Amino acid sequence: MTPSPVGVALAGAGAWGMNLARNFASHPQSRLLWICDVDEGARSRAAAKLPGTRPAGSLAEALADSHVEAVVVSSSAAAHHALAREALMSGRDVFVEKPMTLAVDEAEDLIRLADKGSRILMVGHLLLYHPAVRKVRSLIEAGDLGELRYLYSQRVNLGTIRKDENALWSFAPHDISVMNHFLDAVPTDVSARGEAFLRPGIVDVAFLNMRYPGGRMANIQISWLDPHKIRKFTIVGSLKMAVFDDVESTEKIRIYDKGVEGGGAVSYQESLTLRFGDILIPKIEMAEPLRLECEHFLRCVRERSRPLTDGRKGLEVVKVLAAAQRSLERNGEPVSI
Repeated sequence: MTPSPVGVALAGAGAWGMNLARNFASHPQSRLLWICDVDEGARSRAAAKLPGTRPAGSLAEALADSHVEAVVVSSSAAAHHALAREALMSGRDVFVEKPMTLAVDEAEDLIRLADKGSRILMVGHLLLYHPAVRKVRSLIEAGDLGELRYLYSQRVNLGTIRKDENALWSFAPHDISVMNHFLDAVPTDVSARGEAFLRPGIVDVAFLNMRYPGGRMANIQISWLDPHKIRKFTIVGSLKMAVFDDVESTEKIRIYDKGVEGGGAVSYQESLTLRFGDILIPKIEMAEPLRLECEHFLRCVRERSRPLTDGRKGLEVVKVLAAAQRSLERNGEPVSI
């Protein structure tokens, strides 16, 4: 028997909220019932675009509807904790956009509430549902790249300048979540340096260095003040190297059969040898990552299963962000996580 669609309320009708609304409204396994936003114009415009939904000025109004089973939180990052908490306290399952919260204790609070009420708590770390990221992860798990040595990423653009969160909290959750996923670990410490060139006190350019167990390293460059739009990861293994370029329309992954062989040389003949092999561009069956992410949430709600990006994965990222923020304020001093 086909399960009945999940009744959904959306909190936050901004640009990204409307992308979520589009997916939940069009998916056969969900019914988007409410669109909540404190901005009357935003919620009214959203409801007009999505017939069958009702606008509300507060989440409480939607939670009074017994048909609402799950809440999607896509408001400003500063409001994530309060809205997700309100939904969990009402007994609903929750999908909350990244960053999960802006403080470690707030993230821990949401996890406690979800566990206490046996609720699904999922965090919107979108890239972990990206087919290309899934492909790279499968290559790592199969051992095709060998032992991972280090990773680095660039997430830069001349784009939206935010007021309530800096570039670190806005951009870095994507990269941190992917690096943790690839390395199957969390950093031991992080150092970060950045500057606020556009708005006093709101860092718009930052560089992060993270150390992982086993001597592995990762570096992240983030900026919304840059002439280029770059969304790229480079993964260096002992056997091969891979690049995931999300700006590329078709050739999103390239695998380089390059490396260094030898070591411990005592003579010229025994010196390190560079290996230059083929470049492989694997075929990837693409689908909209956001659609896949929304489907995953709905499946977890129906099956009562743990999301790939559950609250604890969200907390791991918030802990890195909080440590990086302290490092920023201490001019790059390494901070343990």
